[in-house]
Amino acid sequence: MIDLSSLLNYAPDTAINKTERVVEEARARGDQTAFLSHSHTDAVYAKRVQAFLEAQGWRVYIDWEDASMPSKPDKETARKIKDRIKRLDWFLFLATKNSMSSRWCPWEIGIADGVKANERIIVIPTRDGYINYGSEYLDLYRYIHSTTVGGFATFDAGQTQNGTVLRNMRR
Repeated sequence: MIDLSSLLNYAPDTAINKTERVVEEARARGDQTAFLSHSHTDAVYAKRVQAFLEAQGWRVYIDWEDASMPSKPDKETARKIKDRIKRLDWFLFLATKNSMSSRWCPWEIGIADGVKANERIIVIPTRDGYINYGSEYLDLYRYIHSTTVGGFATFDAGQTQNGTVLRNMRR
């Protein structure tokens, strides 16, 4: 689990209107790219996860940063989200109280489950005080967790040892 308060240690990128082009350019360079599924209520945490992963060499797509997305969710929003999930290397799910009760996040996980290889879906389980979020997904998908030597790694579903350090992950 990642403590939500620890995410606040990562300074977010202040450039908001990142376009899909930025992520596509990163993909062309061979950088890891990821779609971050999260509740918009958790925008602060999403930006901090993005900052953390970008420090590891990843480029993380957040839908509300994309100026080409409709201002109000509609069928076009759904089409674009499906396309981004399919095209980007990884699908990340930031599991929080808000995302677990969201209408969009479970839908996005379902889309990812249908179009991505299972090992390309990663849950970011969180803890808020004494409450854990995302535990129900840990036996289904890979997840990010802190390592015993510091830093973070991904672990296969149901595993707690022999994780892969985020910086070392490749397409």
